[in-house]
This record gives sequence, structure tokens and C-alpha cells, in this order.
Amino acid sequence: QVQLVESGGGLVQPGGSLRLSCAASRSILRINDMGWYRRVPGKQRELVASITSGGITNIADSVKGRVTISIDNAKNMGYLQMDTLKPEDTAVYYCNAEAEDIDLRRGYYWGQGTQVTVSS
Repeated sequence: QVQLVESGGGLVQPGGSLRLSCAASRSILRINDMGWYRRVPGKQRELVASITSGGITNIADSVKGRVTISIDNAKNMGYLQMDTLKPEDTAVYYCNAEAEDIDLRRGYYWGQGTQVTVSS
């Protein structure tokens, strides 16, 4: 069964940093594209950052210059490095991946989310 599991969220003070991780299950052969999204209660889910298999990134204006997205296929992992965090970054963060499984089937997968709280 394909799974994505996020980790790395938590409580951080304004100006601090977090690195979110997205671990793909062993049934994933390769992560092609990945996106990180966030949702605040009462608001629509928004894209934070995405990266293609070719390394092309798309970063939301609200976080531009403060986040870095990456994929490490050797470890079946994706990452979102977030710096200079602001209270408005508080949200549940989800990873999404377009990936191939060990049977070479492609699909889109979501993690369960990790809470990020930026507060003093």
C-alpha cells in the first residue's frame, strides 16, 4: 500500500525554522513531482511549493524567499525547508506526490498532514 507520511511539524517562534519531511512507503519506486500544501481552518487549501522531476520549482508568493522544496529519491523522501517563519504560516501542511510504484503504476498520493504553529 502506498503511503506518504509527513513529519517535522511543531511549535516554533516567529523567525524560526522547520524542515518538514515526507516519507514515501517502500512500495514507491520513484517520486516524480511533489507539492506541499497547507490548510487553515475555514480557508481553502493552498499550494506552498511544488517541484517537478526535472527540478522546476513553483513557490507561492506568500513564502517566496523563505522556503526550499526538494526530493531525494535515494531515500524516498521529500522535504520542505521553511525559514523566517511567521504566525501566518500556521497551518496543517500536507505533501502530495505523483509517483511510480514498484509495479510501475503512476498515481497521486497524499499524506495525513503535520501541524505547524508559529507563535511566541
